[in-house]
Amino acid sequence: MAGRFDGRTAVVTGGVSGIGAGIASRLAAEGARLSLWDMDEAGLAKSNTAHTVTLDVTDPAAVERAASDTAAALGTIDILVTSAGITGPNMPAWDYPVAAWDKVIQVNLNGVFYCNRAVVPFMRAQNHGRIVNIASIAGKDGNPNASAYSASKAGVIGLTKSLGKELADTGVRVNCVTPAAVKTPLFSQMTQQQIDWMLSKIPIGRFGEIDEVASLVLWLASDECSFSTGGVFDISGGRATY
Repeated sequence: MAGRFDGRTAVVTGGVSGIGAGIASRLAAEGARLSLWDMDEAGLAKSNTAHTVTLDVTDPAAVERAASDTAAALGTIDILVTSAGITGPNMPAWDYPVAAWDKVIQVNLNGVFYCNRAVVPFMRAQNHGRIVNIASIAGKDGNPNASAYSASKAGVIGLTKSLGKELADTGVRVNCVTPAAVKTPLFSQMTQQQIDWMLSKIPIGRFGEIDEVASLVLWLASDECSFSTGGVFDISGGRATY
């Protein structure tokens, strides 16, 4: 039986662990040729089937090279899923270290922009592509004691809306998803107080599962998603406010 992504090449940033790894696994299972872009060189080395690039997404020149190298190795880039991200510290905005703020914005927002910017020319050239940016419900609601994370994810939503409109007259679709908390290795970067607060805000009463997010992302990455672009797709257990 043919897979949904047979003949397609998919790039997943942050594809070694967490949500990114779950998405990458599902894409590969449904036929995609996979390229994983991640800083975790040891984690990348464990993949014996995917094309891999050791990459710091905050380096725009390195991102450009990664896109070119991936297209050269695999033929093109059909799908981009931007899952690389960090949480940053949990503290009030007035105490938030400027260096920590800059790092969160660099990884979560600028990194997404650099990756989107680098792959769009390949997608425009073939008049086909799917970009799915991983944002967060925090980008809609604004989590207390997580101002940098919330601001960065709000920026990803804005970027997605703009880029989706800019490419609407092409065969390229750009959307993002806004998960509530999903239990991943990122939890190790948070305080227990922050984790408990996030759970208390989810009406369904549990954290999301990686495979639930992956299922939504795979639809957005598929040819089935043809009339949605610049969209923001909620997967928050009822938490979303708009």
